[in-house]
Amino acid sequence: MSSIAIDARDVTKVYRKFAHRKQFATIKSALLSGSLVRDLRPEETFAALKGISFQVPAGCTYGIIGRNGSGKSTMLKCVAGISRPTTGSVTVTGRVSALIELGAGFHPEISGRENVFINGIMLGLTRKEIARRFDEIVEFAELEDFIDAPVKTYSSGMYMRLGFAVAIHVNPDVLLIDEVLAVGDEGFTHKCLDKFGEFRRRGKTVLLVTHSLALVERFCDEALWIDGGLAGAHGDPRRVVGAYITDVEKREERALAAADATAQEHAASEPVDQPAISDPVAAAGAPDDGFKASEGRWGSRDVEITGVSLIGEDGQPGHVFHSGEVVTIELSVTAKHPVTDFAFGIGLFSADGICCYGTNTDIADLKSVELTGRGTARFVIESLDLVEGTYKLDAAVHKRDGFAYDYHRQLYTFRVKSRTKDVGIYRPRHRWEFSPSVRLSPRGL
Repeated sequence: MSSIAIDARDVTKVYRKFAHRKQFATIKSALLSGSLVRDLRPEETFAALKGISFQVPAGCTYGIIGRNGSGKSTMLKCVAGISRPTTGSVTVTGRVSALIELGAGFHPEISGRENVFINGIMLGLTRKEIARRFDEIVEFAELEDFIDAPVKTYSSGMYMRLGFAVAIHVNPDVLLIDEVLAVGDEGFTHKCLDKFGEFRRRGKTVLLVTHSLALVERFCDEALWIDGGLAGAHGDPRRVVGAYITDVEKREERALAAADATAQEHAASEPVDQPAISDPVAAAGAPDDGFKASEGRWGSRDVEITGVSLIGEDGQPGHVFHSGEVVTIELSVTAKHPVTDFAFGIGLFSADGICCYGTNTDIADLKSVELTGRGTARFVIESLDLVEGTYKLDAAVHKRDGFAYDYHRQLYTFRVKSRTKDVGIYRPRHRWEFSPSVRLSPRGL
């Protein structure tokens, strides 16, 4: 049975909420009261962690994920010894190097060379050990030409790279990492990943806090999802990441639904001008250039759109979908009286107003015959080939010449999710092909 490198048991961390009223006038009064937190009323405290327990075996790469403010970094600081749990305990076996606040011990007035020695000593190295590793540290940080310059002259990237290089070369038994892969360009990021891979091969223990779910799936042996200070799913990284993504999508679904309801309520309250036959487009309230219009609603309402739903593969209406899924846009309409001149239209827009696609039944050579009473029109997208992002939907019913019965401009928002982080708007169906002299393999460790 492998030994345990990190053992967190029922860890709770409570902070005092700051308010205008002073709780203590002096440090002496706080100490004499017996506790800075224990005697506060519940409404005066905030629990960042609520009884979290987990174990990290020696040699394991362990990931912690969660939303901003969920307690991930607080947990890492408790493991690092920077912060003490209010209740519970954290036991760490072996030398620890924490990449939480890179370069926190650097002095801006002295050179990078001097700071390397000072920071290394703070992390537990002797002066001889630092001297032996100095050239390797500087080379890794890519600061050969600037190492004797004062740190205050460094860019933020240079500063962070040097801090990372020192921490990574301490040769710890346990490495604690908190969102540090954004310390340089793509080339430096790859060097960091290679170093993590080296740590794994050498049997080091790594505790990683990150928003990069792909990094957790790629590197971690186990993962923990923290939500609101509580431990959520735990175990296999793919299962934990999947549970977290599902929760994020549910939250996005609720937020988008609330935003759409507000937009539609606002649009419904706007006055509707009755059309003048001599100038039907202007009288219906349509803007001069519909592709540059902001959200809103216009039209004569002789035919009214009473509902718009985006329906996923599960047959349920929603606002969050995955790239490549079947999505149906369903329009519910009501005609005040029978009409024979009509067309249904939809438009898809990116969040910044770029038209991704637009069509209507007249363009599709579907001739209108009659619309009476209540009815439904469905536009089935057999494969939602959009890249990840937020999109807006137009829905309309109008005459074939464009006169609007009821035009809903960008009143419906939906989000496309994808594990593939490509760019643009449209994702064409594709594959890569190579000659025999070009060899690639799936990304791995």
